[in-house]
Amino acid sequence: MIDRQRGYLPSNTVREIIRDNAMLLPAISRFDISFGFGDSSIERACRDNNVDTATFIGVCNLLSGYGRSDGLQVSLPSLMGYLRRAHTSFLDITLPRIRHHLIEAINYSDTNEAALLLIKYYDDYVGEVRRHMDYENDVIFVYVDGLLGGHADADFSIEHFSVNHESMTEKLNEIKDIFIYHYKQKENARLSSALFDIITCERDMMAHFEVENRLFVPAVQHLSLIHI
Repeated sequence: MIDRQRGYLPSNTVREIIRDNAMLLPAISRFDISFGFGDSSIERACRDNNVDTATFIGVCNLLSGYGRSDGLQVSLPSLMGYLRRAHTSFLDITLPRIRHHLIEAINYSDTNEAALLLIKYYDDYVGEVRRHMDYENDVIFVYVDGLLGGHADADFSIEHFSVNHESMTEKLNEIKDIFIYHYKQKENARLSSALFDIITCERDMMAHFEVENRLFVPAVQHLSLIHI
């Protein structure tokens, strides 16, 4: 049983938390926990896959709206592994799939110019997301690896990390609204499916940024204070 006050516990099974919130499936994958876990507890599944249990539970509780993240002690190596795999998932799987579905759904023969402009707008957005996530991978995480190794960069401030997060989810919502309110097309079954993918991606990305803002940034701030 899930304790609604305390959230997920190490003794809960992975199957229980998926039944409680199916949207945790991507999180399990991003922690690189193998499927086929049967009736394993969270603690057992994490141990078998070399994942820090407290970090896994902290992320899953945050994504499911349980408990408090304030003061949660997370493993930065484990959390960065999760975040890196999330970036790969967005950039290599989710966003390209949405583009493919949008192209399939658009009626080029009727509104060729408008369709091309919409795809370009989407491509520009994906480029922005890629630049942001590449910066996180190549600069932010390298800085944190340095901190973990005992080397602090006095010129770097983690407080500026989350500045552009909100704008990226807003732009994804704008793309969805442009198609819904301004793109005229009768055959909308495929387009509706593509827009549902965008809505799901938007929610997934908002949850991803929430993990960064509420778990990752405070953990890095705490670590940086140790090295002052």
